[in-house]
Amino acid sequence: MLLFRIMSCLQGYLVIHVTGDAPERFVNMATSRGIYLWDVEQLRNGTVIIKVYLKDVKALRHIARRTRCRFRIRQRFGLPFYVAMLRRRRALALGAFLFLIILCSSTSFIWFIEVKGNEKLDSSYVLQVAEQAGLRRGTLKWNINPGAVEHKIVAQLPQLSWSGVYIKGTKVTIEVAERIVPEEEDRQPAHIVAKKTGVIKEVLVLNGRQAVKEGDTVSPGQVLISGEILPVEEPSQGEAENKPTEEAKPVRYVHAMGITRARVWYEGYSEVSLVETGKRPTGRQKNRVSIKFKSKEIILSGNQNEPFETYETRTFVNKAPEWRNIALPVELITVKYFELADYKEERSRSAARRTAEEQAYAMAAESMPDDAGIQERWVEEVETGDSDKLVRIKVIIETVEDIGEEALFNGVPGT
Repeated sequence: MLLFRIMSCLQGYLVIHVTGDAPERFVNMATSRGIYLWDVEQLRNGTVIIKVYLKDVKALRHIARRTRCRFRIRQRFGLPFYVAMLRRRRALALGAFLFLIILCSSTSFIWFIEVKGNEKLDSSYVLQVAEQAGLRRGTLKWNINPGAVEHKIVAQLPQLSWSGVYIKGTKVTIEVAERIVPEEEDRQPAHIVAKKTGVIKEVLVLNGRQAVKEGDTVSPGQVLISGEILPVEEPSQGEAENKPTEEAKPVRYVHAMGITRARVWYEGYSEVSLVETGKRPTGRQKNRVSIKFKSKEIILSGNQNEPFETYETRTFVNKAPEWRNIALPVELITVKYFELADYKEERSRSAARRTAEEQAYAMAAESMPDDAGIQERWVEEVETGDSDKLVRIKVIIETVEDIGEEALFNGVPGT
């Protein structure tokens, strides 16, 4: 079926309407003489619609006279008619030809370059080295050697262990992999201090001296694991008489390490009205598209005036890509208008309480770290004089989490 349609378009075919005393005889005679007809359809008024190849139209004229019928050409399809139209409209044909040339030539250049996989290294350094290897915006695709660009990037940037250059259409993607450098042990003196208020639940000291114990209430900045290692206490006076005197050992300073888990509480508060009023989108939307050249703006579609009485907008600006480091002062601006309408929503007290509880919980959870383990949650409704209009909810969340953080200080590193 697909092959038949392709051949029909290449040869050209017509849709004709046959009228007269005996359209059926017209169709039968044409078929008996080897003329191929298809999609034959008879209307209620006796008119017969048929499709026929362009080369068989002359033969149908003789058949129409023999059967006392008439036919009219209603539609023309296929390559011969398009060629004839282009011959009559040479300017249109020339414009289409030039458009194809410009389109093909523009897709032969690289217009977009993207760098992926870099976290510490800035993309500008990768693009600078790639430009030295011949990869820049406006370069012909067949003038780019991906292997040479990859080798240049790895050779010039020691922070990278691998690079790959992939060309797809007018875009080049540079994928890189950064080297993993093992970090040296930090020997600078430091304490582990509390970064928030809490009640100590457990302390695990890996290096340093424990400064708090279970059950202690600590505040931000308080030392939990000290980086100062105090000397061993001197023996009592009786013991000191029997032992030779030794010089007191100095204080050692280390980089404290350890885990300090504590109970921490977070609080959230929310209030929800039983009757809510405001404005919200109705679902109706209209767009305005314009081209801005320097300070002049030309509207391509949409109305210049505001389409709605109350609305909110979102603006999207697309700039023309740079060509050989030349920025064209042309912008395509799309403004989307969303209609707003007044609304009034009444809630039951239970629904308002659920909404307020969810909002209060979200507020309390905003400052919670991802690794915090929630132990308990308390929900309390705050009673006030205007409880018939508002529902006020307070949520308290208890978590257990590591509250320690490093705090450097001046000292002499120990050995």
